[in-house]
Amino acid sequence: MSKIRVLIVDDSALMRKYLREILEQDPEIEVIAVARNGREAVEKALELSPDVITMDINMPEMDGLTAIQYIMLHRPTPIIVISSLTQKGALTTFEALELGAVDYVAKPDGTVSLKIKEVAEEILQKIKAVAKSRGVVRLKARKERPLVQEVPKTRPVSPNTGFKKLILIGVSTGGPKALMEIIPRLPGDLDAAVVIIQHMPENFTASFAARLNNYSELYVKEAEDGESLERGKVLVARGGINLKLERKLGTNVVRVRYTPLPRETIYWPSVDVAFRSALTVIEPHRIIAVLLTGMGDDGAQAMVEIKQKGGYTIAESEETAVVWGMPREAIERGGATEVLPVYQIADRLVELVR
Repeated sequence: MSKIRVLIVDDSALMRKYLREILEQDPEIEVIAVARNGREAVEKALELSPDVITMDINMPEMDGLTAIQYIMLHRPTPIIVISSLTQKGALTTFEALELGAVDYVAKPDGTVSLKIKEVAEEILQKIKAVAKSRGVVRLKARKERPLVQEVPKTRPVSPNTGFKKLILIGVSTGGPKALMEIIPRLPGDLDAAVVIIQHMPENFTASFAARLNNYSELYVKEAEDGESLERGKVLVARGGINLKLERKLGTNVVRVRYTPLPRETIYWPSVDVAFRSALTVIEPHRIIAVLLTGMGDDGAQAMVEIKQKGGYTIAESEETAVVWGMPREAIERGGATEVLPVYQIADRLVELVR
């Protein structure tokens, strides 16, 4: 079996050294070259055709965002952004994902991260996952839809805690791009509350929700503890902790609760935990659960339970999933009522709600 050929791009010699050490400890991976800036990254990507590129963002001569645009135009390649775990780092990361990068790893402590080896396992897993998928090619091959534009809107003053359907969306690797295909295409008068469980660091979720909100007719925000679900509102689970839904005592109001339990959860927030909690507060026939691109099987078993109890479930098809792990598990376990490419999911949700 041939090794996964990786190009490392970072302007810090120390970071290039650490990343090389991390990657070369794995027998399935070969570092074929390193680049000190975006210009070198483009040249080496075109010359060597790596299987995966790890990309820094802030670099001299040509930054990572510009390099990603050039590479995706001339030699589409799975690119994993390695960025700082800050609000500014989050914003540039989302720009990179919109330009074509497939995933990211957050550096634990700034641009030159002495703690980068703390996320070594995450880097290795993500490189293997995107190398084994053909997601980058599939996304380019399908007919592109027009880019969504920023939507000026005002938030209604009186909350509407009554809604016809609850839409649950679980997603991991490749999630920001997949969600940009779905949420901005949902109409502002959709008679549903939406909850998104995206595997993402705690510092990233508020920035991501705000960015999604800029392009959506629905109101998108990071969920606060105790916040009620409302018609026309999209709540993004905070990173680093599990989200559960509960019914406010003596009312029909459903609200968010954050919890560190169960402690054995692999991902925080957990899709399984959130999806299962919905079954305790909402009639199953009012639930529409969607499982999108991601590594592993988080959410797959909850999809089975929701479907068995009468809810409607949609799994993203292999055609568009950057990493076809979570949705594939749901399908193989019999947890998908329907399997759709990501670009058809928004229209289908509107049909199901109406």
